[in-house]
Amino acid sequence: MKSFNPDNLFIEFRNGVTEYWPIYNRKYTLTHSDRTAELFLNIGMEYAYDKINILRDEVLAEWKDYDGYPYLHVYVYVNGQSDTLLSDKRYEIFRRELPLALQAIYYGDRKFLDYYFYLKKAPIWVYFDSQVPGYSVFENWGIMEDYRNADVD
Repeated sequence: MKSFNPDNLFIEFRNGVTEYWPIYNRKYTLTHSDRTAELFLNIGMEYAYDKINILRDEVLAEWKDYDGYPYLHVYVYVNGQSDTLLSDKRYEIFRRELPLALQAIYYGDRKFLDYYFYLKKAPIWVYFDSQVPGYSVFENWGIMEDYRNADVD
């Protein structure tokens, strides 16, 4: 995994979202450039579908609530075919790069997390979506605070 560099993160707040509002239905779309290693974080009421490319290598996340308890639901699209070689490669890349993506989301929305400090303790649930059963999994990836990088705050 590459280390997180905040200078390579570009953040855009979309209509209806500020640095502090809303909590629920706050959606993150994280995309990147393979060429420049830049990360692009869109924060909005909807996912930034206009930023998603044909490779489908984005990370989508949303604040949700379960019985009064907040959690971050993360979605990655491994693949929609039954090609196990492709699934294996994409699954491995997502697992390797997901900590960097979560650090980018934390850093990019750190004012929000500082304001709603209890969200730092909220669990992160990641859904790896694939047609290949072994790669279609739902996992706990710790809490938001695990992805705070004190070196760049």
